[in-house]
This record gives sequence, structure tokens and C-alpha cells, in this order.
Amino acid sequence: MRLVSVRTLLPLSLAVLLGSSASIRAQEAPSPDAPPPPSKAAPPPEHVGSSGETLKLNVNLVDAYFSVRDKNGYVAGISKDDCQVYEDNKLQTIKNLTQEKNLPLTIGILLDTSGSQEHVLSLEQESGGRFLKEVLTPKDEAFLISFDVNVDLLADFTNSPRELARAINQASINTASSSAGIPGIGGGPMPTSNPRGTLLYDAVYLAAHDKLNSQTGRKILVLLTDGGDQGSQETLKSASEAAQKANTIIYVILIADHPFGGPYGGPFNGKAQMEQLSRETGGRVIDVGNNGRKLEDAFDQIQDELRTQYLLSFTPQNKIADGKYRRLEVDCGKGNTVQARKGYYAIAGDENNDQ
Repeated sequence: MRLVSVRTLLPLSLAVLLGSSASIRAQEAPSPDAPPPPSKAAPPPEHVGSSGETLKLNVNLVDAYFSVRDKNGYVAGISKDDCQVYEDNKLQTIKNLTQEKNLPLTIGILLDTSGSQEHVLSLEQESGGRFLKEVLTPKDEAFLISFDVNVDLLADFTNSPRELARAINQASINTASSSAGIPGIGGGPMPTSNPRGTLLYDAVYLAAHDKLNSQTGRKILVLLTDGGDQGSQETLKSASEAAQKANTIIYVILIADHPFGGPYGGPFNGKAQMEQLSRETGGRVIDVGNNGRKLEDAFDQIQDELRTQYLLSFTPQNKIADGKYRRLEVDCGKGNTVQARKGYYAIAGDENNDQ
């Protein structure tokens, strides 16, 4: 099944995802764990800005998943007295801080099936299948998306490692131009002018916005790619914003067949963009080249981080839900490196604050 963004409804080289309405969720869908508004409750407090606009106030907790490392590895036993959190450089009061290794986990695997991955796809399939088998528990779920000139949903939400392994093993390299377009969407069809397109940013946006936005608990995306994007309608900024609004951590495993390297035979020319994407969401980039052992180690590193994650919550001092981006910084003491998302969007009833 192919995915299409519900945000713009412009003709892409993506096909509409058919099936149950649960497969695609609109951005306006409320968080399933958000409490229903009381039928007789007073309207939320309001604030009138200098330009006369009315801004609603919001007292939702802001959540941030993070891990802590020192020179010896991951640090266990962190408490809220050990850490401080800053929003736009202002110290906030931490309400709760717990280790969340047993909290349900939703994983999206995004598999680059463009031409640059032809000689490493089998490595990705083997290591990805092993990772899902080892990390998933009965309360967890995962899905699989491939991206090239199209974005395809290969496996929808499931906790079956066998089903996911079967789907990942069916992935294949696709360098053919998609010229059929999307009938009925934006007046299609629209030919794809670049037969070697790689819709990486579209895939990230769709995975975060359409698949993960209304999920609860811990959420991660693992991208297996050389980092190059060609032909996406979405941008690095919009893909990153969608992930941050869904409170989703992005890990990027950079992999390609050397000396082919990145797109069109160059080096990893998308590495800087992938580092920005992962850093802003609280993840990181792991460069494995074309080494199968390094690829397995990369998945092991991600597993280790998931087992040592913490969750802190705070009620922001600035309660005005103006939709603006607010920078976050978590500090857990000298000598410790904290890996956490770099900010959030202050949206009324913000679905990414309480998930």
C-alpha cells in the first residue's frame, strides 16, 4: 500500500493508502490518552496579546524522553534531583522523572529502496529483522515503510516479528519512474521527471504525521538510508517538525555500498541533514558504511538506549498555547551527556506534550 500526505493533496509520486481509517490519522485527531473535556467545564483561560489576538492557555505536562551517558556508558539510577530542564533558557520545575524501559514502544522502520542501496539491502533486511525480533515485546508495535520514487507501507502496525520479517524481506530496489500519478488527487497524473528520486523527507513526514501522531508511549523511527533526498514535496524542516509534534525520536543508520556511497556515486551528501533531523528529535546518526557487523552493532546501540531511557515531565511556566516552537535543554550534571529532543511546539491540547 502506498502513502500520500493528507496535508497538501498535491500530486506526488505516491499512491493513496487504502484500507481502514486507522491506517491514516489526520493531524487534528485528538490524543487517545487525552482526557475528554467536561461537559460543564468552564472555557479555558484566555490571554489577549498585544495585537489583539486571543491566545488560549494550556496547563498540559510536557514530556521529554532522554538518555544519559558518561565516559563509561549509559547512566542508571538518575532521579529528578539529578537533572534540570530549561525551556527557552528558563529553569522549569520537574514534576516527574522515571526510567521507562518497560513503557510500550512503537517503532517505525523506514527502508531506503532507491538505487544507491542495491548492494546493501540484504544486510538491512537481515539486521532489521533481527532487531525487531529482539526488541519487540507483546505490548509493542512496529510498522515498515519503504521509500524510493514512491513511499510504500509494507507492514502496518503489528507486534509479530515474523510478519515484519516477511515484509522486510519482500522489499526490493525500485529505480523506475512513476508516471501514473494519483488519479483524483490534485488533478493527477503527474509524471516523475527523476527516475532515481528518493522521497526520504516525504517518508519521514508521513510516518510521523499519519502513523505516529496519535500513538501513545515511546515512539521511534529508524531510517536505513544514505541520507540523500531527491524529489520530496516535504522538506527537512517540515519532516523534522512533524516528528517533533509527534514526540518521535529519529535514529538514522547511514548505510550505502562504497565506493558508490551516497546518491549518484558521491559521499554521504545528506549526512549533515540527517544529523540535524536526528539531533532535533533526540536521536542520533550512526554511520556503518557497508559493514554488516557495524550495522548489527548500530541496532544493538539503539536497543541499549531504549532500555536506559528516562521520561521527565514538567508544566511550563509559559502557559500560552501560541503554537510557537520552544527550545528544551536537559542537564543531568557535569560529565554526563544527555540525549533529548531539542524542543516542542506549544499547541493547545498539544498531542505531543502528553504522549
